[in-house]
Amino acid sequence: MDADREAQSPQPEPPGRSRPGGARSRDLAAGLVVDVVMDRSADVGPGPELDEARALELLAASPVGRVVYTLGALPAVLPVPFRVDEHGGVLFAVDAGSELVRAVDGAVTAFEADDVDDGDGTGWFVTVLGRAEVRPAEGFEAADGAAPAVARSGPACADRPADRREVLIRIGPELVVGRRLAAGP
Repeated sequence: MDADREAQSPQPEPPGRSRPGGARSRDLAAGLVVDVVMDRSADVGPGPELDEARALELLAASPVGRVVYTLGALPAVLPVPFRVDEHGGVLFAVDAGSELVRAVDGAVTAFEADDVDDGDGTGWFVTVLGRAEVRPAEGFEAADGAAPAVARSGPACADRPADRREVLIRIGPELVVGRRLAAGP
C-alpha cells in the first residue's frame, strides 16, 4: 500500500530543472530537455483585436514587413518592402532566382508587420496568412492602377542592382489578424 502511495505522489523536480514562472522541463526518451512554457498572454499579451479593415489600413502604412515561410522544413523569416493591394493581398518583389520564390510558390505563407513604441511597448501588429502566388513583374499593373514598383522602392531597396530580374509575390489574405499592443510590464 505504501508503494502505491509513493508511486502516485508527485516527484520533486531535480535541482536546476525548475523554470521561472512555474514552467518546468521534462526528459524525453532520447534524453532531450524540453521547456514547457506557460501561457502568460493574460499578463503581458496583446490587447484588443483590430477589425480587418483597420488591420489592413495599418499594414498598408508600414514600409517593411516580414515574410514567414518554410525552407527545408525549418521556419524562415525575411524582411521585405511591400505594399497592400486593393483586395488586402500583400505584394513584394524579389529576385527571380531566390530560394524564397521556390519555397513559397503555391504554399501557405505568413506576412507580418508591426509598429511598436520603443519607450512604452505600445503599438500594433498585423499578420496576413494565405497562399503565395509568384507573378512576373513585367507588365503587371494592379486593378487600382498602382505600379508594382511601389513594392520595390524606398530606403530598404537602395542597394538593389538596377538590372536585377524580379518577380512579384502576392500573399492572398485568407486570414488577417491584427492586435493592439498594451504597455509592457
